[in-house]
Amino acid sequence: MKIAVVVPGGVDRSGEVKVVPALLALLKRLAARHEVHVFALGQEAEPGEWWLCGARVHNIGGRAAMPRAVRAIVREHGRGRFDLVQAIWSGSCGATAVVAARWLGLRSAVHVAGGELVALHDIGYGGRRGWRGRLREAWVLRGADALTAASRPVLDQLAQLGHGARRLPLGVDLGVWPARAPRPRKAGEPLRLVQVASLNRVKDQACLLRALVLLPDVRLDLIGEDTLGGAMQALATQLGVAARVHFHGFKTQAELPPLLVGAHVHVISSRHEAGPLAVLEAAILGLPSVGTAVGHLAEWAPQAALVAPPGDASGLAAVIARVAGDEALRLSLAHEAQRRAVAEDADHCHRHFERLYAELLDR
Repeated sequence: MKIAVVVPGGVDRSGEVKVVPALLALLKRLAARHEVHVFALGQEAEPGEWWLCGARVHNIGGRAAMPRAVRAIVREHGRGRFDLVQAIWSGSCGATAVVAARWLGLRSAVHVAGGELVALHDIGYGGRRGWRGRLREAWVLRGADALTAASRPVLDQLAQLGHGARRLPLGVDLGVWPARAPRPRKAGEPLRLVQVASLNRVKDQACLLRALVLLPDVRLDLIGEDTLGGAMQALATQLGVAARVHFHGFKTQAELPPLLVGAHVHVISSRHEAGPLAVLEAAILGLPSVGTAVGHLAEWAPQAALVAPPGDASGLAAVIARVAGDEALRLSLAHEAQRRAVAEDADHCHRHFERLYAELLDR
């Protein structure tokens, strides 16, 4: 097959920074068997092309990226016929894929991978906040030949909008992240939390820091790019928890495992998640996740995760305190989370995308 994959970014030529590891794992596996062309709407500011994971990346860049991406797909189709068009993320990516596929008479698939279906007006987040976004999403979801999403909560959102979809998590590459047995916590050792996420309003580290106030013996490592200009560091100082919080900044995939394996619990404080991959990566390394009832945590609770409502600092503190005080529970959550993450790794993801494409081409 020749496959067009439309993404907003996540495919930097470095393969290390500004990438989505699960996306790279999928591209690597698809490119091993098929001709894969990735059309990135805005990986770089200027147009360009490069090879990554065996796929040819066409960076659109600049203004009016969507119509120019459609034209780029049509031009490449003229060099050799595409079999189908896949969008990872809906929004502009989904619209690009559906328009290009209709123009060329091809099948299209859209994977809802972020906040395309939500509207969190108070923090300016979500693809359905305005009438244009709602109209675009309605058109994309109706026009795609197949819809997929990483977790049950997103499938429920799609169902509420009248669309059926299949669950298809973007899994961890076990060749890059080998599984490790959960590490017992030593008696008297302070609980160490870790979070891998950009510092931004949808990840809601403010809620996590307020929860930390209620947990005086807990330490926290925050790993991720700061997009809030030091606001979370200032809040940690204001709340009196700065001495127990370490802000690491951005780390590459190669730098993450040593930081994760030294922790006891991975924590999510997000207002919304479609996944996230960080939960799966932590599970592979033997860390259970607790946090807000979003994405994988919502569907894994209570056997493989513990959850509290988004934005509920006291509820988040309560679930953290529960695993801090019950080592048997923490290890039980870790083992079950790892079992699920291993079962739905990058190879599982690839097999199911291949199956989906075969079904689309058989229609």
